[in-house]
Amino acid sequence: MFTERFGCAPGTVSPICGSASNRCYCRLTAGQVSCIGVIGTDLHENHAFVSLAEHFGAKGLPVPGIIAEDREAGAYLQEDLGDTSLYSLVEQSRKNGWTDDVPQLLCRTMTLLAKMQIEGADGLDYSVCYPQQAFDRRTVMFDLNYFKYCFLKPSGLEFNEVRLQDDFELLADDLLEEASGNSFMYRDFQARNVMVRDGNPYFIDFQGGRRGPVHYDVASFVWHARAGYPDEVKDMMIESYLDSLSGYVPVDREKFRERLRIFVLFRMLQVLGAYGFRGWIEHKSQFVVSIPAAVRNLGSLLSVPFGRYPYLSAVLEEMAELPRFAGCENEDGRLSVRVYSFSYKKGIPEDASGNGGGYVFDCRYIHNPGRYAEYRELTGMDAPVIKFLEEGGQADDFLAHVYGLVEPHVETYLRRGFTDLSVAFGCTGGRHRSVYCAEHLASRLAMKYPDIRVKLIHREQNITKTFPDPEAEAQCPALS
Repeated sequence: MFTERFGCAPGTVSPICGSASNRCYCRLTAGQVSCIGVIGTDLHENHAFVSLAEHFGAKGLPVPGIIAEDREAGAYLQEDLGDTSLYSLVEQSRKNGWTDDVPQLLCRTMTLLAKMQIEGADGLDYSVCYPQQAFDRRTVMFDLNYFKYCFLKPSGLEFNEVRLQDDFELLADDLLEEASGNSFMYRDFQARNVMVRDGNPYFIDFQGGRRGPVHYDVASFVWHARAGYPDEVKDMMIESYLDSLSGYVPVDREKFRERLRIFVLFRMLQVLGAYGFRGWIEHKSQFVVSIPAAVRNLGSLLSVPFGRYPYLSAVLEEMAELPRFAGCENEDGRLSVRVYSFSYKKGIPEDASGNGGGYVFDCRYIHNPGRYAEYRELTGMDAPVIKFLEEGGQADDFLAHVYGLVEPHVETYLRRGFTDLSVAFGCTGGRHRSVYCAEHLASRLAMKYPDIRVKLIHREQNITKTFPDPEAEAQCPALS
């Protein structure tokens, strides 16, 4: 296609890191000519993108132009918008302080969103949309069940499915209250899908769009978990959006914000479902590492409860407090060591950093105090259990080998500037032996290496401690 369109073969063909989809991207260049080549295995999805891009382009909206298409081969060429995504600028701004230029660019993006939703919907043939033409009850329930089966159940939290379903039905009723209008719902509107060229935003990856409520895209963009926008920037973006939207339709700002909060909740659940599937099931680390921030976002939203969905709110609040979602705290560049205790019956803790690696030690070699009635309800933090484990000598011998492996590892990571290490101790129930070993290693590392951060997570006990922390340190056994 490139050769036919430009009269010469490309001099370079460079792969481009794509999204989570099965589409493959590359940049083809010849002299001053550059464009993006796309090959997608889903022909219907390809056609949706090309058709929507041509429609939006005819409306003067900021989307990549389509240069050529081979529908049967599942391939097309599109305009090259460069390598700078809005998200990359947001990341820089978050690290260096929120200067005026990035918030202004975010607000300009939100202004254009309203234009795309309303002007882009004018004359749009929604039959080209794939896999759905409209936001409806079936798609809402798909997303809610996606969250339930791909995230909530794998989280290990127990819940009543009937009561949860009752609240899901109420939430669906509220989301669909005003779903009959004619506006385009982008579906995956986030800073990663906005490219910046010559200081101007351009929209990509809208192939999943459909007819739907405008609130959904605002929630998707403003509450994007990894972006971490400050509250004042969020408010600026919403106001810019409403200013633009009011140029097309009457806007009751207070009512809009009330309904927006419901869509924020829904969008957060949909995102967590995607992270669970892509991260835990498909084992894609970039999604696993996004989970703690997404859960924190949800926890912040739940600080004001959703009274209309009481059981759903209670389940989500409990889920947000699970130790497994504590995440990593190494943004300051310090080495962060996460030390887990866990039950093998419930699986090895997932890698929350996305880096992979680390140690998993099997404590079932050690004599089990859980076999005896007097210790059964206690944990490895209780004095009688500690005495039991120490008197036999097995625990001390076991930990001596652990220290001999982990401490040189920590010292090497400190020299090399690495920021994350995971150490997990497993036993039958995650209650006695693994808890004891995790406590001792965490306190030892914190005292021996004061420049590192240690996070101790007793997964099955729902207990998290952070070192250095005087209160937490006082609760840990002394070094032997």
